[in-house]
Amino acid sequence: MAHSETLSRLEATIQSRRQADPGSSYVAKLNARGLNKIAQKLGEEATETVIAALVEDRQALVGEAADLIFHLVVLLAAKDIPLADVMAELDRREGVSGLAEKAARPS
Repeated sequence: MAHSETLSRLEATIQSRRQADPGSSYVAKLNARGLNKIAQKLGEEATETVIAALVEDRQALVGEAADLIFHLVVLLAAKDIPLADVMAELDRREGVSGLAEKAARPS
């Protein structure tokens, strides 16, 4: 199974649950609480991912990275940004030096 299919299924599941009953869906509950809460959860997951990386616990890092990606997709969905847009941006950057790409960004 291709990993891109996993992300596509995740995105579709998150989209389908955004308007569900907040009592029965974590995604719906986050959306009901608003963009600030979704962003806060993404930040928490990013911090937990960094901590897991620093303590060199591979399995913890894998789990936290999955949580981080999940919450990122929830945030993107809340902002009506499809993963395809993010993938297109990554494709655009492919083969470009990271230093050159960063220098070309508007300040």
